[in-house]
Amino acid sequence: METQNWKNHRKQITKDLAIWTALWLITLALVTFGHQFLWNENTLYTWIGFTVNLFFAGGLLLANIRFLKSLDELEKQIQLEAMGIALGVGVFGGISFNLMDNTNLIPVDAEISFLIIAISLTYMIAIAIGKKRYQ
Repeated sequence: METQNWKNHRKQITKDLAIWTALWLITLALVTFGHQFLWNENTLYTWIGFTVNLFFAGGLLLANIRFLKSLDELEKQIQLEAMGIALGVGVFGGISFNLMDNTNLIPVDAEISFLIIAISLTYMIAIAIGKKRYQ
């Protein structure tokens, strides 16, 4: 019975994390595209949307903390290692990418979207490798 309660609790925490993630992404897209396509660059609406997006970002952060606290020790270790690797790629990769852009070593601008994609892919790959390694 206790195992079933733990599974249900874990499902609920994961569902909450997914909901907060979706709400944050939807409001991010709304501010990004609404500014130009929905409210014709009305600054007031953009600020309102931005504030709502910040609220959902805070909720997402808290949901992520609750999710991480719900993990067992092995899962926490896998997450910690993946986050450390992703942080390293984000900081050092981002600085290097920006330096290459500033010194014209690359033909593209160093956009934040490239960095977000690199961090996300690194994190997902590190999670997969960590799970496989500790199986």
